[in-house]
Amino acid sequence: MSKFNFIYEEPSSALQVTGSTPHGIYDTDSEFQTDSLTTCKYVASKLGHPVMQLEFNSGSLYACFEEAVSEYSQQINHYNTKNWMWEHYGNTSQVSGSAMSSTGSHQAETPNGGMSLFTLSEQYGQAVNVGGNATMFTGSITLTGSQQVYDLTSEGNFESSVSGANRIEVQRVFNDGPAAISKFYDPFAGTYDNIELLDSFGFGNVSPAVSYIMRPISYDLARANAIETNDKIRKSAYSFELINNKIRIFPKPTSKDDGNKIHFHYYKRDDKIDVTQTKTANKVSDPSNIPYKFITYTEINSMGRNWIRKFTLALAKELLGIIRSKYASMPLPNGEVSLDGEALKAEGREEKANLSEELKEFFEAVSKKEQAITEQEVANAQQEVLNKAPLKIYIG
Repeated sequence: MSKFNFIYEEPSSALQVTGSTPHGIYDTDSEFQTDSLTTCKYVASKLGHPVMQLEFNSGSLYACFEEAVSEYSQQINHYNTKNWMWEHYGNTSQVSGSAMSSTGSHQAETPNGGMSLFTLSEQYGQAVNVGGNATMFTGSITLTGSQQVYDLTSEGNFESSVSGANRIEVQRVFNDGPAAISKFYDPFAGTYDNIELLDSFGFGNVSPAVSYIMRPISYDLARANAIETNDKIRKSAYSFELINNKIRIFPKPTSKDDGNKIHFHYYKRDDKIDVTQTKTANKVSDPSNIPYKFITYTEINSMGRNWIRKFTLALAKELLGIIRSKYASMPLPNGEVSLDGEALKAEGREEKANLSEELKEFFEAVSKKEQAITEQEVANAQQEVLNKAPLKIYIG
């Protein structure tokens, strides 16, 4: 008949779709089967059938239709990934089995700030010892009378041992002097009634003094700060100095301190600088394992289906152009006819690019960012309207 192996024949039943598409992603979807038939007739008509001969069969159009649906699904998933990637990060991935055979629309996500936000907050919190993913341990040193400097590597007692080249980062040393409140009151002054009054403030176990009971609490705080500042400047304040792995205790321990312990909190340095996060195993870590699947064709609305039909036509034009461009002309009994392969191929590719750009622009217009900008503009406009509203006039 001609040099072409396949000549288009109009399909007679939607059941022909099953097993005719390359991947079979949507073959079990009854609406996909029905629309495959109507879309096949639509594309063939737009390409000139039955007046013009089409050099491919119905299966080629089914393949174009499946590709168009998958392209629409991909664009939707790209849009969702752009808007919700960090909401999914660290969540359990639900994709199982063959991704090519997995279908089903993804359910809407409840905004929760995303795991990345909490992870980042933890690292900031770790710097001030209120969070993070590194465990804080407790250690201690046993004081010896007249010994002021202690080597943590040999004399420290650690909740979790440190071995090899690993080091510790000491976060806090509990070497504090007596509370200023214990110096605030005179333990020999006061009466039973005053003791009862002091108990009501929670100071009954410290002192029954009455000198400042009726004064403002701000006075008590200022007095306590003055005592602590005096002890720090004029006396050998309770403190420490940490250089390398040696800690120097102030004031210098005496014989009465022999056997007492000073505790401290520490991190293992390797725990803090370890960048390997095993908690993301089998969980969402990047767009490659985010649990998006091919969208079920039945759930696509009329706008999406219209875009899919146009994209199917563009794919079919490109395919027909590729086929016809293999032959510059077709011989006939009384001459030859030139084929429009290159023109069809260029037209199909241009339509594909325009449809993809149109869809991306639409998704960008309804993204979270644009939604926030729109809400801001509406709020500003409403504020402008309210600013022009007349205020009430009171006559009194």
